[in-house]
Amino acid sequence: MSQHLNAVCFGEVLYDIFPNSEKIGGAPLNVASRLSANGINTSMISSVGKDEKGKNLLEYLKSRNIDHSLVAETPDFQTGVVTVKLDDSGSASYTIEHPAAWDKIEISEEMIDKVKTTDAFLFGSLVCRDQKSRATLTELLKHAKFAVFDINLRPPHYEKEILEDLILKADFIKFNDDELYEIAAMFDSPFNSLEQNLSYMAKITNAKTICITKGSHGAVLFTEGKLFYNSGYKIKVADTVGAGDSFLGSLISKLLRKEEPQKALNYACAIGALVASREGANPEFTSEEIEAFMFPDYKE
Repeated sequence: MSQHLNAVCFGEVLYDIFPNSEKIGGAPLNVASRLSANGINTSMISSVGKDEKGKNLLEYLKSRNIDHSLVAETPDFQTGVVTVKLDDSGSASYTIEHPAAWDKIEISEEMIDKVKTTDAFLFGSLVCRDQKSRATLTELLKHAKFAVFDINLRPPHYEKEILEDLILKADFIKFNDDELYEIAAMFDSPFNSLEQNLSYMAKITNAKTICITKGSHGAVLFTEGKLFYNSGYKIKVADTVGAGDSFLGSLISKLLRKEEPQKALNYACAIGALVASREGANPEFTSEEIEAFMFPDYKE
C-alpha cells in the first residue's frame, strides 16, 4: 500500500532516440515511473509540445499511473528529443535538443499547491539550462518539504553557480561518482577519496542524506550520520539509460516508508541493475522477478 505517500517530479519529459528505436524518457519521468511502480502517488510537472510525441507522452504517463494534470501542452515548442549514442559497453552519451517544450515550464498556483502537500519533490540539474524552467523550479523549491536533487551533469548544459545554489537547497542529493568528484572540487574540496568527498559535501550542504552511485560497483548511502554500502549485482548490460533514475525512484520510495537504509539501498541497487540489463529506461518487473534476482534459490 502507498500509505498515501506523495511525490512530485519536476523537469524534462522527452524521447530518447536510439540508433534503432525511440523510447520515452527524461530523468524526472524515469524516476516518476519507478516511484509509481513502487506504489507512491506520483505527479509530473513538465511541458510537452502539441505534437504526436507530446500526445504519446501524456498517454504514457497515464498508463504508468502518473498524474499528468500539471504537464502543459505548448504550441510554441516541440516535445523534447535526445539522441543517444551507446558505446561497446552500453554506456550512453547524449545530444539534447534546445529549446524544447520542457525548457519552458510556466509556474502556476496549482503547481505550488501540489508541491506544498507532497512528501518528496524531485528535480534535476538539466532542467535549469533554460531561464524559464529554472525560474519555475526556484519558486517551487521555496514550498518543498523534502527536496531531492538528482544531479545529472550533461555538458554543456550546466553552470557552476546554478549547481551550487541548488545543492544548498536540497535535503537529499544523488551523485554518480564522477559528479561527486567534479562538484566537490567546485566547492574547493581538498580530498581525493570518495568517502572523504562525500563527508565533505555532507558538512557544507544542508542535505541530511547523500547517495553516490558507482555504476556496476553499486552505491554508497550516507544517512542518519552513517554510511551504508552495496557493492552491486552482476548483470549483462543492455544499456545504462535510466538505470540511475530507477535506482533513485526505488530508493526514495523505500526511505519514504522508513525502511532500514541498508535494505532500501540493496533493493535500489537491484532495480538499477535490472534496468541496465534491459533495453530502454523504464522496463517493468514483477515483485517475483525482483525477489528472484536478489535472492536466487541456492541448491546444493
